[in-house]
Amino acid sequence: MTPTERSLVFERFIADRGLKSTRQRSLILETFFGLDGHLSVEELWAKVRALDERVSVATVYRTMKLLSESGLAHARNFGDGQTRYEAAVGREHHDHLICTNCGTIIEFENDQIEKLQAIVARKQGFKVVSHKMELYGLCASCQQKRA
Repeated sequence: MTPTERSLVFERFIADRGLKSTRQRSLILETFFGLDGHLSVEELWAKVRALDERVSVATVYRTMKLLSESGLAHARNFGDGQTRYEAAVGREHHDHLICTNCGTIIEFENDQIEKLQAIVARKQGFKVVSHKMELYGLCASCQQKRA
């Protein structure tokens, strides 16, 4: 999905809810999709404030909630009590390894795991409509530090 298409999807979504398209919302959208990774609202706010110091953290929270509701972003909670957001469009399905010590988040894809999940669901007569896999433990760096 191109940046223009993303913007149109978002503008339609907020218009359908009787909300206005604002310059600040557009700036947050552009900044979010210009960054990689799993961003907290505070991390995104710091990036947005570098471009426009008038943007409040509350505006970033509300905009990210709207992006999530529109399907353009995924809200994720990796067990640290902080919601992080990642782009939901233009990306392949992936799963996550989360370090419980330093907070590193590693994305991975594995076709065998996906096939096994489908087999398990089919054997149980279960139709999967979506899923996420999160594995928690220690990254290589933290394991090395503890050794």
